[in-house]
Amino acid sequence: MRYHLLGRTGLKVSELCLGTMTFGAVGGRFAAINGVDQAGADALMKRAVEAGINFIDTANIYTEGQSEEITGQALHNLGLRRDSLILATKVRGKMGDGPNDAGLTRQHIMAQVEGSLKRLKTDYIDLYQTHSYDPLTPLEETLRALDDLVRQGKVRYIGASNVAAWQLMKALGISERQHLERYQSLQAYYTIAGRDLERELVPLLQDQQLGLMVWSPLAGGFLSGKYTRENPTGEGRRSNFDFPPVNKELAFDIIDRLRPMAEAKNTTVAALALAWLLHQPVVSTVIIGAKKMDQLEDNLKAVDVQLTPDELKQLDEVSKLAPEYPGWMLTMTGADRQA
Repeated sequence: MRYHLLGRTGLKVSELCLGTMTFGAVGGRFAAINGVDQAGADALMKRAVEAGINFIDTANIYTEGQSEEITGQALHNLGLRRDSLILATKVRGKMGDGPNDAGLTRQHIMAQVEGSLKRLKTDYIDLYQTHSYDPLTPLEETLRALDDLVRQGKVRYIGASNVAAWQLMKALGISERQHLERYQSLQAYYTIAGRDLERELVPLLQDQQLGLMVWSPLAGGFLSGKYTRENPTGEGRRSNFDFPPVNKELAFDIIDRLRPMAEAKNTTVAALALAWLLHQPVVSTVIIGAKKMDQLEDNLKAVDVQLTPDELKQLDEVSKLAPEYPGWMLTMTGADRQA
């Protein structure tokens, strides 16, 4: 297991991060994803830590708070040293029926951090992330509340998730002008089958030195190896929860390229898809979630997969984005100003 600095902090995080969206059991939209009980979570976390993972990611809305509760209890059950782990959670989602039980207002943030701390059985959160954008709340209000939490010692660092490039850059500008804590990371969807992030957000992250935490690196299980052109519905959760959106024809082209590579390396399509992300310089950590131990074991193999320059070139060619304005114009006009 390798460790990377998170953004421009001195904090070292493992290249794989254990995601806990599978912990707990509730119905609704995400019922196909969760279902792991306390004993299962204890076993998964124990194996992840043994493999060198020091980064755990959850959110207050995952299974209506159960994920945080189970995560906190697992840390206690396993006797893990709190300061040996980087614990991340999120705020924004709807946590009640009241008009102020959602969003990124000072009121909601201050209330929810207390709930997360209690459920996680800890007195501080290493990385507190805003789960998306809140169009009703001024960014200044959100950032001031987050800054206060850092100053109070309840939060160590702050991060964003699921935002547009302009929203993230605006927040960074406000933090700089008002001398507030800045976002140090972005948690975002990124996969070899969905490289949209590279248009605007990847250049921003590199320019502003923010870390990247990748969620759903296997495109909602589409790159797990269960799906083929002959069996497009597979046996995984996509058969009844087709999320996140995937260009399936492109994804099958990518799988067709991954499969022989995986066989030659005596590994799996899933491990190879994860390894591709680990070879991307912008990536700080890749979040892996599992319901079963064999899934976790397969994902852990990715850290040992090495891709040659030629293999990376082949995978880039089959998965690269179509040229889009102003990207193609900037490439053309910038050709005479390369360092």
